[in-house]
This record gives sequence, C-alpha cells and structure tokens, in this order.
Amino acid sequence: MKLHIRPMTGEDKAALMRILRAISEFLPAEVVVAEEVLDAYLADGQASGYHVIVAEVGSSVVGYVCYGPVPLTEGTWDIYWLAVAPKRQGQGIGSALLSRAEDSARAANGRLALIETSSKPEYEKTREFHRSRGYEVVCRIADFYAPNDDRLVLQKRLCG
Repeated sequence: MKLHIRPMTGEDKAALMRILRAISEFLPAEVVVAEEVLDAYLADGQASGYHVIVAEVGSSVVGYVCYGPVPLTEGTWDIYWLAVAPKRQGQGIGSALLSRAEDSARAANGRLALIETSSKPEYEKTREFHRSRGYEVVCRIADFYAPNDDRLVLQKRLCG
C-alpha cells in the first residue's frame, strides 16, 4: 500500500464527509461540526486556526487529521479530528496522519498535543489507539457530554 499524505483541497471534502458518516462512533451532530471545521479551513486555510491533511491510497482519500495551535498558549496543539475509513482502519493510516500532525506541531515549536474524547465504551478502540501512540489521560470531567459520558483529555509531550 502506497500512502500519500498532503494538505486537504476542496475536492477532498465529499470523500471526507463519506468517511465521517461511515464511522459509527460519530453522531450526526458531530459530523455537522466536523463539516463546519472543514469549511472554515477551506475558506481561510491555516488562518482559520486549523491544519487539515488527508491520506490517499491510489487516488482514493482514506482519512484525515485536523489539528491546530491552541490560542493563548505557548506550544500547545489540539488534535481536533482524526478519521480513517472503516475498511482502511488497522493499516497504519491513522498512525501516519497523527505522526505527521505531531511533526508539524513540533516544527512550529509545539510542546504538547491534546486530544479530547468520550469515555463511552464505544470509544475504547479509539482510546487504545491514542494510548499506544504515547497519549495519556490527564483530565476527566464527569458527565460532560451526557450522564455517564465523561470528557477525557489525553496529552502527549512533543519535546524533551
């Protein structure tokens, strides 16, 4: 499998929306927010505060990551969205996208990468993916999203 990672273009949006809708963990309201973020990036590029890169196999877009610097911090970056087409998960695509985002943040003097996620059982595979890449839970806000659905903040130090 030859993987190509590059910045998102407007032509990628339809494929990314199909991927987001195909991932069962994402609720319809979350997909709407993801689309708003993609639209902001397409309208304003990195001036939107977002960086979006896509992964292609052949001529097919199979995943993306959206990340950006956290305003009013020194070197803290958020990983907002990471999505890989369900049939392509487990092939290293998510790892490659996340590594590229982390490298980009490091190149911009990034110190910390943060990921927010849900504590729901359906997200265990996602949490394990992040743990296996060096992220650890540093904050839990009980009942944040809904009763019995905590907000988890995961952190990874990007430098020394």
